[in-house]
Amino acid sequence: MYLASTGAAAATAQLTRGRVAGPVLALGTVSLVTDISSEMVTAVLPLYFVLQLGLSPLQFGFLDGLYNGVTALVRLVGGHAADRGGRHKLVAGAGYALSAVSRLGLLLAGGGTAGISAAIAADRIGKGVRTAPRDALISLSSPPDALGRAFGVHRAMDTTGALLGPLAAFALLWATADAYDAVFVVSFCVGLLGVLLLVAFVPGRDALGPVAAAAGPRTPLRHRIAEPLRDAAFRRIMLAAALLGAATIGDSFVYLLLQKQLDFAVRWFPLLPLGTAAVYLLLAVPAGRLGDRVGRRVPFLFGHAALLAAYLLLLTVDDGTVLPAGVLVLVGVFYAATDGVLMALAGPVLPAARQASGMALLQTGQALCRLLAAAGFGAVWTLWGSRTALVVAVVVLAAALAGAAVLLPRTERRPSWS
Repeated sequence: MYLASTGAAAATAQLTRGRVAGPVLALGTVSLVTDISSEMVTAVLPLYFVLQLGLSPLQFGFLDGLYNGVTALVRLVGGHAADRGGRHKLVAGAGYALSAVSRLGLLLAGGGTAGISAAIAADRIGKGVRTAPRDALISLSSPPDALGRAFGVHRAMDTTGALLGPLAAFALLWATADAYDAVFVVSFCVGLLGVLLLVAFVPGRDALGPVAAAAGPRTPLRHRIAEPLRDAAFRRIMLAAALLGAATIGDSFVYLLLQKQLDFAVRWFPLLPLGTAAVYLLLAVPAGRLGDRVGRRVPFLFGHAALLAAYLLLLTVDDGTVLPAGVLVLVGVFYAATDGVLMALAGPVLPAARQASGMALLQTGQALCRLLAAAGFGAVWTLWGSRTALVVAVVVLAAALAGAAVLLPRTERRPSWS
């Protein structure tokens, strides 16, 4: 089953003569537009919660964890639903649509923490539903030896949206005298455009072929969700990703720490993700291609080492130019070397009919661990201060990096099960 799918992907690569496959470019365009919508909101939420609503770091840590980890079961169900009958486009489209509608929830919440939290949860559910089917479509459309490049191109296009989103939010807040409602309305309209692009340009089940769309034997849902764990290589990848996820505090906290240490005007806060996104955009494709050539574990581990260096900079440097430039560059390197590379690392060990469920399982484990990391960092910050929290983060990430280096497979192979 896997070999047949690989042959189809290789044929696609031949037809495109080394270029990235059309479905990958279409999905990249959808992600670009959707990320403009999403990052417009993401860029202003830390500022909105902590500085305007007055939440403590502990409360923000919980909400930030909710933003990244509440979708665990939804990811699993979404991945399973996409694999069942090859409905990757349908399931992904439902997720994109829910995220777009959630912007209206932010508008209607009226500043209430409960309402905003519910809207954030809806947005994350939409992201959880769409991410694994989308990544499975990328994997199924590309040959295994070019997965790093395919995911790198997609993530570069996705990050272009992440770069434009905060800029749009900054411009709107500047033009409307901090009217957050304007940000939410424009974000909804842009998100709706992303859904329409998906419907119009991303190929559906028929384009994947009968092998990729095969549903497989009818086994209980819990067994099918856990089935990728039968493979030893996938188990090691998942354990390494979970371990490192538990040591990642999240870029929202990094930006809050920068603002706290440098005490710059809050109107500049939405621009902080721009530096990270610009570096990510420049390095996503080179990092993917490097992974295709030397093995994907190398950039994946290096990316987390860059994040560790960013934490150390926050601890040791006070310069108003070196600190923000260094931290934003290093966080950008982290995302470029890990996000798409992790999916490219997992793709070859997953059979075609289990791509979405396997990737959903991997993403879920990582998201749950990042939920714990965000809540834990917020708690330590609230109880003992930001510097102590950073010291703990450095120690934990260094230990996790050493553990992941041992766990990750040194060779990449095809799955031993189907």
